[in-house]
Amino acid sequence: MANNNKIKLEAPWEVVRERMKESNINLTDADLVYEPGKEDELLSRLEKILNKSRPEIIAYIESISSNKDLAG
Repeated sequence: MANNNKIKLEAPWEVVRERMKESNINLTDADLVYEPGKEDELLSRLEKILNKSRPEIIAYIESISSNKDLAG
């Protein structure tokens, strides 16, 4: 399996996490626990919660990070 788990953040994770919670009220701090190097755990959790593919999750996080806001 290819390692396509790199998330390119333009804003600090704390900011991205808060924006994600604002755009999706079902997300909790526990859902959004992120440690550098453990992207896979975060992405796997979000795939289940949001019912989206990994590329969609990464695009969503990166859009929020760059404030382009593809929320939805």
